[in-house]
Amino acid sequence: GNLMEALERLDEVPGISVERVSNLYETEPVGYVDQPMFLNMATAVSTSLSPHELLAEMQRIEKQLGRVRHIHWGPRTVDLDLLWMEGRRLDTPDLVLPHPRMQERAFVLRPLADIVFELEPSGLY
Repeated sequence: GNLMEALERLDEVPGISVERVSNLYETEPVGYVDQPMFLNMATAVSTSLSPHELLAEMQRIEKQLGRVRHIHWGPRTVDLDLLWMEGRRLDTPDLVLPHPRMQERAFVLRPLADIVFELEPSGLY
């Protein structure tokens, strides 16, 4: 589906390499609830891109896969979020790292636990 297509496209971007991919999880929709169940997963990538360059590539892929932003938390074909970059803290209008609400969301933490190893010095917890 769209998640696997997004991963393939992400891996094809020069300067980005997909390293690890979580299991796929089905969760209840958040916010606007008149929509199908969400499918969630996490991936770890290595990249030479800056945080804003990586975000731009992710948003380009979302658009290629048909994402249209009409309803906040509404139905979407694909939603790629940049959660964290090792050694990076950022607080700009379009990007905050680490993602400010990721530790409150089981639909983020569960897949993230598949790819972040307990002894990894990730700074996530």
